[in-house]
Amino acid sequence: MSRQSVSRRQFLGASGAAVVAGLAGCSAGEGGTSTDTASSADTLKIGVLEDQSGNFALVGDPKAKASMLAIEEINANGGIDGKQIETFQRDPQSDNQRYQELTRTAINEENVDALWAGYSSATREAIRPIIDRNEQLYFYTTQYEGGVCDEFTFAVGPTARQQLGIVLPYLVEEFGPDIYTIAADYNFGQLSADWVKVLANENDANVLGEEFIPLSESSFGSTINRIQEQDPDFVMSMLVGANHTSFYEQKASAGLDVPIGTSTAMAQGYEHRRLDPPAMANIYAGVNYMEEVPTDSNTRDGGFVDRYFEMYPDAPYLNEEAETNYFSTYMYKKAVEQAGTTEQPEVIDALESGIELGTEEAPEAPEGETISLDGATHHVDHHMWIMRADEEHNVEAVENRQIPEQFLSETVGCNLPENPEQTQYTPVDYYEEAE
Repeated sequence: MSRQSVSRRQFLGASGAAVVAGLAGCSAGEGGTSTDTASSADTLKIGVLEDQSGNFALVGDPKAKASMLAIEEINANGGIDGKQIETFQRDPQSDNQRYQELTRTAINEENVDALWAGYSSATREAIRPIIDRNEQLYFYTTQYEGGVCDEFTFAVGPTARQQLGIVLPYLVEEFGPDIYTIAADYNFGQLSADWVKVLANENDANVLGEEFIPLSESSFGSTINRIQEQDPDFVMSMLVGANHTSFYEQKASAGLDVPIGTSTAMAQGYEHRRLDPPAMANIYAGVNYMEEVPTDSNTRDGGFVDRYFEMYPDAPYLNEEAETNYFSTYMYKKAVEQAGTTEQPEVIDALESGIELGTEEAPEAPEGETISLDGATHHVDHHMWIMRADEEHNVEAVENRQIPEQFLSETVGCNLPENPEQTQYTPVDYYEEAE
């Protein structure tokens, strides 16, 4: 069934919940009997499934908090098209099986109008088949490896090509062409390492070596030794999760002072706040957002940072993904109001028409004045920053510019309004140097 033919919500109203168990759930094993809890005339329902415990709690909890901040603000200002937002919020505990169970619950029992869910790419890929089978509007907000061309998924965090694409050329120019890559050993890290090779080739640089580190690993002595032996001009790091934080402390203890470019450190797990100096000295993060990003909408009195900590005074940090959860909720609001309905096919059509923030009708995103959703690819043309930490862990912006999504739009030719699909493309499909 295409989303243009009949929406799941229209089918619910016509056929009742007993039939929907076969349509939306595919089988009893896919979610069992469903109940109709569709939005009333006065409310709509948003699902928020973000890690508040487990290995990814440090980065997932701010995402949940920022979603609730946006929802509270929107409700206080009249809601979305006159409807107040209700939430279905649960903690998946950094467990992909629990994510799958809660995603089925959100869709088949809670009947959410839109779903925000997941930190890791492994989580996204665990639930995306469920999303697609149920034709569920889904926002994935983590910075990620890129390449998802999916008619129901809006991957609105920055891609590896955007993040690495701002920081790697800068480091080549500043320090030299020889690179050593360390990355988490799952699809995000592996594909990000492929992008390092692509970008190295484009910038006349060389990847001397690469290592993939299991998420459970917290001892980096041998990795540090190999980096010292290779003597690169800089390291590219795509480490993630609580265990990988140990690398930065251990490299400082070992006297490894090579510059490090990253798409993950500082902006997500705020290591520059949590670790003692000089663990994060000479780290260059390519990000769309950090709490320290010096935009007026972020740092002014009553700006994003102030509003977040007024609502959550004990929160330790406002991270990159939190900002993406926040602004994407406002993108959803604008799309619903443009569509004049919460029916998901119509809202998706509105999103695909191109939604901008920073216009008269919508607030600025804290990362920059105006950002836009590319309707063809379901990705965002982000305002990207290079943020550098010094020996005392003070952070400053050293470069910034708008970077559009390029891989799907220019290389792959993803155009979801014209050719709906549910594919993830990878660099090895298009670049020999990534093989």
